[in-house]
This record gives sequence, structure tokens and C-alpha cells, in this order.
Amino acid sequence: MEDHAHPSPLEYPVSRPSSKFILVLAALAIAAIPAGALFAQDGGGFTVVETGRSFDRLQQAVDAIGSGTGTIAVAPGTYRQCAVQAAGAISYMASEPGKAVFDGVTCEGKAALVLRGRDASVSGLVFRNMAVPDFNGAGIRLEQGNLTVAQSWFMNSQQGILTANDSGGRIVIDKSTFSGLGTCEGSGGCAHSIYIGDYGHLRVTRSRFEKGRGGHYVKARAARVDIASSSFDDSAGRGTNYMIDLPAGATGQITNNWFVQGQDKENYSAFIAVGAEDRLHPSAGLQIAGNDARLAPSVRRNTVFVADWSGDHLVIGDNNLGQGLQRFESR
Repeated sequence: MEDHAHPSPLEYPVSRPSSKFILVLAALAIAAIPAGALFAQDGGGFTVVETGRSFDRLQQAVDAIGSGTGTIAVAPGTYRQCAVQAAGAISYMASEPGKAVFDGVTCEGKAALVLRGRDASVSGLVFRNMAVPDFNGAGIRLEQGNLTVAQSWFMNSQQGILTANDSGGRIVIDKSTFSGLGTCEGSGGCAHSIYIGDYGHLRVTRSRFEKGRGGHYVKARAARVDIASSSFDDSAGRGTNYMIDLPAGATGQITNNWFVQGQDKENYSAFIAVGAEDRLHPSAGLQIAGNDARLAPSVRRNTVFVADWSGDHLVIGDNNLGQGLQRFESR
């Protein structure tokens, strides 16, 4: 199916961080915030750490930082509100991970957080029940700039994270959960658990994808894609497609992940798809190794672990494949 519309492409110079930097980025961001500041509240749920000022509305805290750099500590609670970051570099940090919940309210008909500043970091937050008329309702809508997401939850929404295009941008997702996401209800096509536009680099580590409700678990048009040490549990999925779809091609690696394909599929023909729509990026050297992939215990069918439309030389190493899985197919 065709995918739902997403914002227009943006052009920025390519900047690639080192692997070490990516892996520790979120941890360093959290560690840099004084513990007392995280818990300091003087009447509002959203505290700008650098000034100590608290606000009742997240948008007020975002506006207080403006085009500068700052951190917003989010107190425990369920919030039916949203915010648009139009500039600056802002970190959104739950003072208690998993206890700050954004529930069911979107800005601009898009997402709980609409991000188009220089940089954004999200840690410890929960996003749930996001739905909008065009079926693109997301926890995070990233329209430009870099994004780091750590130890966060995206649940029971049309999409988890949806982005525009920023060829110089970097997205890092670590230790996060995506559950009950995706839909193919709308006339525009499917939404996905994660849908990344033409970004410079996507890195997903130590994350969980489960219970998809349509579309793909990860769909990414980024030039480089690294997905490692994550799990894709489709055993309770409904009407889902690929686990990982790289429709425009990509370099990078898909390594040391765990995949289970369930019974209820719109398309069960492959686990990983490369270049199925166009060849915007080369895929030569894309490494796929060290993964464990199988069908759910009650499922009996034949399918393919990696389906490739790019024609480039993929580096497919040793993967532990269950019964019914063919290693590779050129399409």
C-alpha cells in the first residue's frame, strides 16, 4: 500500500556522530541534570532545569527556552496536552521514567511533540492513544533536526515516531518500546510503528517492537540504518507487513536482533525488505548478521528472511533461521 503523507524534504549538511557517541548520548544527557533539579517543582508539572521555573503547560516551558538550549523535567502525571518546538535544542526528561504520560492530545493534528528545532532529546516519557483524522497521529512528529529517544514508550497509537526528510539529520532510539502501533485504515495507505523519512542516519538499539496493528514495524528511508540488539515480536500482530522495510535502500547493519512473525499478516512474504520502492540510496555492504528469526509456534508457512529489490551486494552473514524461512530472495 502507499504510505500516508509526511512533510516535505529539508536539506542540511551531513553530520555523522561516532558509534561511541551515539551509544552514550542519552545516558550523558540524563546524567548532566542535577538530581535535585529533576524533582524541583514550584507549582507546575514542567520545570526548565536551567532556571528552576515551573509551568503548568508544556508549551509554556518550550517557549521559555525558545531558540536557546535547555532541559524540561516532566513530573509524574498524565497530561492531556502537547507542544510544538519551533527552534532551539530541548531535552524532555521524565523525572521518574515511565511515570510521565502524554495521553491522546496532538498539536497541529500531528503529534504530542512536534519538533522542528535544531535538536531534541526525549527520555523516560510515555506516549499513548494518539489518533488524528489523517491516520498519522504520533507520539513524536520530527520535521527537522536531530532526535535522541531513550527509555520511552509509544503505545496504542496510529504511529509511534513519524519524520519528514532531513538528509543531514541523525536519529538515535535506544531502550524504548513500541506497542500496538500502525494502521492501514486510511485511504492514503499505511502508518507504521516508526516511519523515518530521508534522514542521514537512523540508529535503533535495545528496543522492542510488538503487537503491530498494520503497516511495518520500522520503515526508514534514511541513507544509513543501524538496527541492533532489538526484538520484533509479531506474534500478536494484526494485519502487519514487514518487520523492517528499507524502501529506498540503505547502508549500515541489521545485527543481533530477534524476530518472530505472527499469523495475522497483510503481507508475510518477507521479514526484511530492501529497495522495494526505489533506489534513492545504495545498499552495497548492508550487513545482516547474527539475527534470530522464526515463525510463531502455531504458524506454518514459507517466507523469506531478506527480500532484495536493489540488486546491490548485501552482506548476509550467519543468521539463525527457523523452519519455513528462506535466507534470501532477489525480487
